[in-house]
Amino acid sequence: MNPQTKTAVVTGAGSGIGRAVAIALAGAGWSVALAGRRTATLEETAQEAGGETLCVQADVSIPDDVNALFAAVREQYGRLDLLFNNAGTFGPRGVPLEDIRYEEWRAVVDVNVTGAFLCAQAAYRQMKDQDPQGGRIINNGSISAHSPRPHSIAYTTTKHAMTGLTKSLSLDGRPYRIACGQIDIGNAATDMTERMQAGILQASGELMAEPVMDVRDVARTVLHMAELPLEANVQFATVLATTMPYVGRG
Repeated sequence: MNPQTKTAVVTGAGSGIGRAVAIALAGAGWSVALAGRRTATLEETAQEAGGETLCVQADVSIPDDVNALFAAVREQYGRLDLLFNNAGTFGPRGVPLEDIRYEEWRAVVDVNVTGAFLCAQAAYRQMKDQDPQGGRIINNGSISAHSPRPHSIAYTTTKHAMTGLTKSLSLDGRPYRIACGQIDIGNAATDMTERMQAGILQASGELMAEPVMDVRDVARTVLHMAELPLEANVQFATVLATTMPYVGRG
């Protein structure tokens, strides 16, 4: 690897926003470690991205998987400049609060909160110990970090928790040149948001089709955040489909 090349880890890199961000980073000359639960989809991302990539099968909710992921990155590249903490799950869709099972709640929390923490902790340790010291962590929040949708209590709770994780990482990382920011995304066109174009439940109880935006616009925003010098940080960025019903009353 060229010593001038920067190295990134992207979790949830097998599809959607993770895939788009990995492709953007690779296109900008980054070496990118692609992490996810399915090797086949990671390899598809690697083919689309081109450049220098490393596929690592990992479930971010399992500590041993996370440790193995960051050990592989350290062995392959020697340092870590960026973690895009992206892996997440929505959980049960359209299930009223009173009907959510404990196992369903726990599955969302394990990935979205515990998984994000484990990856951030591993990245933080490596960034603190490496020479030159420092790096950047970008957490994938959501519009749900600000305002919920109906029947989304597990996902919304975890995305509010992500904001606390971001703030604490920013504070604790200051002495070690570790910057942390969060991108909150609304209606990027991915498999996860296909239902929004067909019609999704609104707070009024109505079903309404919502506009979406090109996922590559999200990737460009993450790339901008990633390539800032460590003396500058985008603490929070909100990127959303311009006319989605979020600002004001819709």
